This record gives sequence, structure tokens and C-alpha cells, in this order.
Amino acid sequence: MNNLISKYNTPVPRYTSYPPANFFHEHFSESDLLQAIELSNHQEPRHVSFYIHIPYCRRMCYYCGCNSYPRTTDAEEEAYIDAVIKEIERVCSKIDKKRKIAQIHYGGGSPTSINLKYIQRINGLLFSKFECIENPEIAIECHAGYMNEQHFRSLVNAGFNRMSIGIQDFDTSVLKSCNRLPTLLPVEEIFALLRENNIRINLDFIYGLPKQTPESFSKSIQKAIDLSPDRLVTFSYAHLPRLFPRQRFLEKEGLPSEKQKDDIYHTSRQLLLNAGYVQVGLDHFVREDDELFQAAQTQTLHRNFQGYCTRRTTGQVYAFGVTAISQLTSAYAQNTKNISEYIETVNRGHIPVKKGYSLNFEEQITREVITELMCNEQINWQELAVRMQRSIDEVKAATAYSEKKMRAFEQDGIIVFDDRKIIMKQKGSPFVRNVAASLDKLLINSDKTFSKPI
Repeated sequence: MNNLISKYNTPVPRYTSYPPANFFHEHFSESDLLQAIELSNHQEPRHVSFYIHIPYCRRMCYYCGCNSYPRTTDAEEEAYIDAVIKEIERVCSKIDKKRKIAQIHYGGGSPTSINLKYIQRINGLLFSKFECIENPEIAIECHAGYMNEQHFRSLVNAGFNRMSIGIQDFDTSVLKSCNRLPTLLPVEEIFALLRENNIRINLDFIYGLPKQTPESFSKSIQKAIDLSPDRLVTFSYAHLPRLFPRQRFLEKEGLPSEKQKDDIYHTSRQLLLNAGYVQVGLDHFVREDDELFQAAQTQTLHRNFQGYCTRRTTGQVYAFGVTAISQLTSAYAQNTKNISEYIETVNRGHIPVKKGYSLNFEEQITREVITELMCNEQINWQELAVRMQRSIDEVKAATAYSEKKMRAFEQDGIIVFDDRKIIMKQKGSPFVRNVAASLDKLLINSDKTFSKPI
């Protein structure tokens, strides 16, 4: 395994989207987005997903690679929410009202850092405009370091049925080194409150942080297992201090080596598997009664910017707020990163598109191929050909598929393949991003910056 890490632990895209976000460009305009929204009403998937970006945090965690900013004044917060409401009104006026909501997701920043009456206001607006599918996923990321019982009850009343609690690590010395607060309430009380209200619970962890060892992180994971969350996510910390200068603070504490980080992952993974959780995708572990497990079993797992989902809950993503990225069938569009510019542009009656990307049909095919591999760890060329209404040869030709590259992966024990399929082997799972990258024409002669898979 060490030889594989040495060979394949090279920077490659995470492929939470295709193309990756650093291929977006500033020649993409508001009119391009409006045209893509109009087209989206006639494209698959039919369902709609809404993403709302709340950029504020009460304090900045050093590891954070998100588009987040320190919380300022109540007046700015209110002005920001007013702008989000206006952006929602403008975009939703272009969406066919016969379409249904499959997902609503709040990310950040820390969405729960603001006055939660604003969250209730936004949800109420969206629910008033569209019907929902049966059992939609209405989710929010929670920083429980600032949340008391009333805060959680406010989210229940706002219509959420899933909450992701950002634990990161139960070890307070690890959290302190990262400038992160532990939960305000005992985590057992949080679980009892949410279970009482039939809320599905995710626990999020990060491995690769200062002071973490396989032994210490295993204690955190075992504590999580004892709580029995519906889903547990172990994110690999991506150290990119050139993009996120605050990450340099972590270098003073010292980061685990690649070997230590790999040991942390595999030790915690085995704990979760032994406890009855099933791995889904790169970093999710779910119980066997979870919808994601059923999707993984039938190779119908999917994902978008909001995370792993099923084909049932898959929707084109219409995103609101500063830095938010809409993910439509034919285009991506990202809003400005400047909060003041965002508010001013929306107040002038425009959508504050800063950059984006229009996908040609070949790139749409490649997106399906890479998404299939990243989600289900296999590619069935015949099924993709039927879905894309093209021949197998045409689907392969849209990618950078090379039998020589596949043979090399196979010789290293990462995949098995033939003319009909590519299947990841268990020991190759950590390197699925490398296999996906080998199919990506856009990476040929690319100078883009990415993180390492481990």
C-alpha cells in the first residue's frame, strides 16, 4: 500500500463537479445563466434542488477551505438575507412551477451563525413557490459550538428533516489547535432532541489535522458509533495554504504525514465497518436502512455540490448567496465572492454572476462517466451509452479513455476492466480520483491546482 501511496498520491481534482470549479471563467455572464435556467426547464433531471450559502462564521477555523467570512453587524446580516430573498425571487420566476423540490441545503460558512428567523423566512418562501416530492431532503450544516436547545428547535420548526453536525473531532486538544469550539450542549442531548423530532442526523469529521493519531481519532469515531448517527462522514483535510492562508496556522502545530493520515483513515474505516456501517462513495458511512445504502447497492448513487444523493432526490441545483454555485444540466454559474458587491448587484435587479462554465455535449458525457465512477466505483459503458443516447464508442471518445492507462491501473491492483466495464478494487478505492482524472480531457496540459487524494 505504501508503494501505491507514493505513486498515486499526486494532486488530482475531487470531482465534486465536472469540470472542477477552477475551470470556471469570467466570460460567463448573467445572460448565460438566464439562458441555462430556461433550458433547464426542458432538461433532466426535472426536480429542483436549492442551495443557500450563508458565508458568516463567528470565528474562523484554521482548516477551513470554504468561502467563509467573519460575522460583522446585524445590519449587514439583514441586508444580506434581503438580497438572498431578492435573488431567489428573480431566479424562481424563470423556473417552471410544475417542477418539484427534491432538496434544500444550507451551507457556508456556518449557516447557524446567523439569526435563525432568517432561515425560517427563506424556507417559507421556497415552500410557497414549489411543491415538494415525497420525502424531500431539507438539510442544514450546523456548528453546534453556538447552538442551544432553542436553536435546534427553531430549525425543526423551519421544516428541516436532516441536520449535519460539524464535530470534526471529539478531542478538544485537536479542536483547540484548529481554533474550533466543541458542541455547546452535550452531544447526547443534541441527539435526544433531534431523535425526538424525527430528524435524520449526520456527523461530520475531518482527518489529517494536527495532534490526530490513529488511536486518538479512533476514540472519536467510536464515540460517534455509540451515538448511532444515520450517516457519518470522514473528510480528508486538504492542505492548500496558498489558496487559504489561514491554514498556515496548522503548520505550526504539525500535520500528520501521508502514512499517518492513511493509517488514521483505514483504522477509523474498519471501526465503522465492524459496527455495521456501510461505506458509500469516498467518505460517507451509512446504516443499511439508509436510502444511500440502497442506491449504492443498485449502482444508482449520485452526487452534486450538496453531496451524495439518490437518483430520486437528484435535482438541478439553483444556488443563492455569495459564492454560491448553480449546477444545471448545461452550465455552472458562481456568484461573486464579495459580500458588498453581491448585495449591491442584487439590489440593482441583477444576478451577481462572477464566473461560470457552459458544458458542450461531450463534456456532459464526461461528467456522467466521472460521476458514475466517483459515486459507484464502476463504469458500465453500455448503461451510460443508453442514458446518453450514444454508442459505447462515442461515450468513450468523449473522454480521455486509454486502454494503456487502464492496464497500468490494473497491474497495480487498483481496478479490473474490460471492454464493457471498469470496476474499482477495494485497495484501489482511495485512488478513484486518479482513475477519474485519467478520463478527463481537460486535464491534458492543464496547470490547475488540486489537492492530493490522501
